[in-house]
Amino acid sequence: MGDPCIGITNATHDACGQDSAASGTDETSRRAFLTASAGLLAAAAAPMLSEDARAQGAADTELARVLAERRVLIKGGVVLSLDRAVGDFAQADLLIEDGKIREVRPNIAADAAAVIDATNRIVIPGFIDTHHHFYQGILRNILSNGLLNPDYQRDIAGTLTAVYQPADVYAGELITALGMIDHGTTTAVDTSQVQHTPEHTDAGIRVLQESGLRVVYAYSRGTGSAAQYPQDIMRLARTTFSSKDQLLTLALGANFDEKIFTVAREAGVPTVSHGVNNNTEPMLFALGRAGLLKPGDEYIHCTHMSDAAWKLIKDTGGHVSLAVPIEMAMGHGLPPIQDALDHGIRPSLSSDVDVTMAQDPFTVMRATFTLQRLGVLQRARTGAQNLPPLLTCRDVLEFATIEGARCTGLERKVGTLTPGKDADIVLLKADRLNVWPLNNAPGAVVNLMNPSNVDTVFIAGKARKWRGNLVGVDIPRVLRLVVEARDGVVRRSGFQMNLLG
Repeated sequence: MGDPCIGITNATHDACGQDSAASGTDETSRRAFLTASAGLLAAAAAPMLSEDARAQGAADTELARVLAERRVLIKGGVVLSLDRAVGDFAQADLLIEDGKIREVRPNIAADAAAVIDATNRIVIPGFIDTHHHFYQGILRNILSNGLLNPDYQRDIAGTLTAVYQPADVYAGELITALGMIDHGTTTAVDTSQVQHTPEHTDAGIRVLQESGLRVVYAYSRGTGSAAQYPQDIMRLARTTFSSKDQLLTLALGANFDEKIFTVAREAGVPTVSHGVNNNTEPMLFALGRAGLLKPGDEYIHCTHMSDAAWKLIKDTGGHVSLAVPIEMAMGHGLPPIQDALDHGIRPSLSSDVDVTMAQDPFTVMRATFTLQRLGVLQRARTGAQNLPPLLTCRDVLEFATIEGARCTGLERKVGTLTPGKDADIVLLKADRLNVWPLNNAPGAVVNLMNPSNVDTVFIAGKARKWRGNLVGVDIPRVLRLVVEARDGVVRRSGFQMNLLG
């Protein structure tokens, strides 16, 4: 195995814990890494970075100024604010001040500001992914042809997840968070489902803090006698998540159980629930009668739901997250895009599991756009009347931004380029062969672009990706850590990978 101090620098953290069943030098090595590590991420100019990492960071003079100045002026881009009160602009500027959006308009003059030339860039709010299992990052594409039942439940949720150690959680969450930022996602909901021990939980939270991604951490179930779900959420609410003025916020991953929802209400956090359907609807209705459904609760997938269930979610202020590509590929059911719209709910979008499919927002947006339009147009072919409107590219872009902000309870902070909100901003390259010439900005983002078009990413006003490279991340060391974690989990579980199948 690799160097046990991979990426280590002059700082220490508490140990992430040990699994009593673990043995072998590779497990000791990775636990030693977590015990001593301050993480693989840091501010771009920090001396702990390797030369490789500095080449992506402070060695860039322009970036060094962007990181140093309290005011940053993004100048001359195509600006899609997605706030109708602010407007969209064929050419405008955006001023960031102390991590927040100060102004959005043409011809901003700003003294003592670092200036970013956004010519041929589309400037948008960061994408928001409202449902992803971060810890599974080390298992990407390991179930490329799998179905939800039996494959995912047996192999991923069961066999592989059961042998995760805290170090594996750290590695999986790390590669997922960095991948999110690389793809232009600035906010995500982590439905982790690997809370085997408090040490597993703390390992995942620590790396999210280090990553700089804005995350709603949906504390979820684990397995084994040391699991402390759901009661450990009280510790988290009292400690790590006691402040509202941070990038991480707390939710409770919940099945439709009255005891679990009661814990969420006592902790003062929203719930994040999978799989409302014909089988679980009676439990949902019981929760409604008990007064346990609250505004801000999130419901994922929502396939095969009755009108009464849709009405209950709407009436109680719930939000919906649709993972359209995964729902189609893995057998959850027909993604209920039109059902949500018909019941007055504009859905948010999510990528769910990259054990099967890409986590990038462009894949999810395009699938949503094409599937809804296919459904309406097929109805038209059969002579149906009073058809719903076809989704536009702007509609879908709003699903991936402002609707995601509403779903996560963060609409006052992010989701649009509105003065006063946190500066979660993405610059997309329009002067590339897959997009140029630019004729329609929302259409280019939704129907033409892919992650290679993500040029620069700000989260809370801090540059996390710059001119195509992540800032302050030692990529080779991250990759080695992730491979070591993957190898350990696969070996201990006895799972048989098929690289060429």
